[in-house]
Amino acid sequence: MTQPAPVPPIRPSDEARGALRRPGKGWAWAAGIIGAGIPAGLLWWLLAPGGQNLVSGNSALSSGTNSEGWLPRDLVLAGLFVFAGCLVAVLLAGRRDGGTRRMLLLSVAASAVAAVLAWQIGVLAGRWLGAPQDTSANASVAFTLRSLTVLVLWPAAVAAGFFVLRIIGLLRASVDQEADREPDGHGGDVRTWQQRP
Repeated sequence: MTQPAPVPPIRPSDEARGALRRPGKGWAWAAGIIGAGIPAGLLWWLLAPGGQNLVSGNSALSSGTNSEGWLPRDLVLAGLFVFAGCLVAVLLAGRRDGGTRRMLLLSVAASAVAAVLAWQIGVLAGRWLGAPQDTSANASVAFTLRSLTVLVLWPAAVAAGFFVLRIIGLLRASVDQEADREPDGHGGDVRTWQQRP
């Protein structure tokens, strides 16, 4: 005889809505994401051509007057944003309340603000810490971002990474359920057959 499945405990409505009753955790999470824009902007200035140029080390790209450094400068920021977005997605998927729509929207919005903050911090670092540049020929001579679409990459990476992780989690759960329900050849469940006296 098959034993009935255990009934999950019923949580009180206050406990079920715990994420909505404790807004401090969500806002602290968003503030952490926004705050990550500051080191991201400083890293952009340190690594990219036109800044400290630590990635290429090519002295020809160290000046903003060399137009060959403009695209790599944007690509360095794009790479930082994709990495930061994937990291936020992984951390969000690991949170207990990470699966809520509210937390996902909050993370995407905070990532958009962090991207703008990182861009501005990098531009400020270029003005304050870099050599003065003559921008009369072209505004891109100064340390700046030529393609503003790069700013979309951080929030887009959060949304896409979280979606991929959720799909992988659902597929894993369905595979585990199928393994638990594997038939014994007589139309029954292996676990229930083994539990019979």
